Amino acid sequence: MKIQPLADRVLVQPAEAEQKTASGIIIPDTAKEKPQRGKVIAVGKGTKDHEMTVKEGDEVLYGKYSGTEITFEGTTYMIMKESDIYAIV
Repeated sequence: MKIQPLADRVLVQPAEAEQKTASGIIIPDTAKEKPQRGKVIAVGKGTKDHEMTVKEGDEVLYGKYSGTEITFEGTTYMIMKESDIYAIV
């Protein structure tokens, strides 16, 4: 990975948005919800006061409006502070 987050930042690849509802109804692109789950791709080294809890490969849950969306080499990622992550799944 060529992107290395700094300090307490985490690089997450969001999961795909749901294509269908549980009952089988296809969701149009305009109505799809922004995913709140993803896979940790890279982790910063932390700060002197804060050691990093998440590690590469963890599946995490994060807030709907957390982080900043970036596109790198055609792939969309989210970069956020570790404190924006609610749980490791």
